[in-house]
Formats: sequence, structure tokens, C-alpha cells
Amino acid sequence: MLALRLPEEIENRLNDLAKKTGRTKSFYAREAILEHLDNLEDLYLAEKRLEDLQAGRSRTYTLEEIMERHGVDS
Repeated sequence: MLALRLPEEIENRLNDLAKKTGRTKSFYAREAILEHLDNLEDLYLAEKRLEDLQAGRSRTYTLEEIMERHGVDS
């Protein structure tokens, strides 16, 4: 279960869309979340990796290092 407080303008747009299409507001809220959750997770992961790299907790590898590590001939 999830309860959201939306700005009035967004609430009105959501109401209008639901009325025009015969779908519920919950349907569109769910669709929006599902559509953007992957992007939000990817962004968080990228920011975390960058933070780790800048703090010296991880490092980068060259293509050559990766190929050699996995036994791939160039």
C-alpha cells in the first residue's frame, strides 16, 4: 500500500487523464513508477560507483586488462 501527496496541478492532470481514459489514478501512478524505477535504480548505482571510485574504494580497468583477465585475444 502506498499513499502519495501530489501537487494540485499533477493531481488535476492525473484526474483528467483517468476520466478521459476510464482508467484509475492508481493505474497511472503504478505505470509511472514502473516506467521510471529502473532509471532511478541505475542512477543511484552509477552515483554510488562514482563515489566509490573518487574515494579510492574501487578502481577502473582498461579494456586490455579485462580481455587479458578473461582470456580474450584481440
